[in-house]
Amino acid sequence: MRILLCIKEVPETDAPIILDHKTRWISENNLHCFRMNRFDEYAVEEAVLIKEEIPNTILDALTVGPKRADKILRRALGMGVDNVTHILSERSGYLSPFITGSWIAKYALDKDYDLILTGVISEDNMQGQTGPIIAELLSIPCATSVIFERISCEEDRIYVEREIESGSRHCMEIKLPALLTIQSGINKPRYPSLSKMLRAKKFEIPIICSESLLAVESREELDLVQYPSKSRQGLILDGTLSEKAAELAGILDKKSLIR
Repeated sequence: MRILLCIKEVPETDAPIILDHKTRWISENNLHCFRMNRFDEYAVEEAVLIKEEIPNTILDALTVGPKRADKILRRALGMGVDNVTHILSERSGYLSPFITGSWIAKYALDKDYDLILTGVISEDNMQGQTGPIIAELLSIPCATSVIFERISCEEDRIYVEREIESGSRHCMEIKLPALLTIQSGINKPRYPSLSKMLRAKKFEIPIICSESLLAVESREELDLVQYPSKSRQGLILDGTLSEKAAELAGILDKKSLIR
């Protein structure tokens, strides 16, 4: 079995968000720390678990991004991935999931992957579109928000359970090759081992220039990026303690919060 993992580099969650009005996107000048998208870590771990269960499974990982993104590829190697590839793109500003998905689909088209795994969403854009777009372009079935999977190699099928509203699960069986977007909680991602990280540091990562894959025009236009507007305002009560208590009680009573 051959599995492709699509992983993404994202900024650290505590990094300050500064908007660049020229590019109408987030400025990267103040972003210095990047890491693997946490949802993608669950996808990598699930692939490693499959490899441990099914002999002769080969794991390939792929990312689209600038030169610095090779850091997350080396982390994937440390977690147990066999091979990695970097689709190099130095584009600044917003990169639509259609463009990213088109590049990945073009790369995977002739590789005969049995299974493609991605995280359910990325922590920065939170669109959850790249995985389904890849599946559509490759004309293979897709299951999103997968919280459990079990592969039947003899029948070339995979049983999956999808997390849906109100804590319910949608159970289905689909034919391989297929693409799954992995939900958090399906497993517990491991830390990279020291020996594998030492190997990863020496690994020569193949680089593919994005422009050599496919000329793609975005099918969406980014109109505006802005900070969320304030929807509520605080109210400061004046007066003595008893006056403020009476005013507060009146406000709560008016909103039917007390009787």
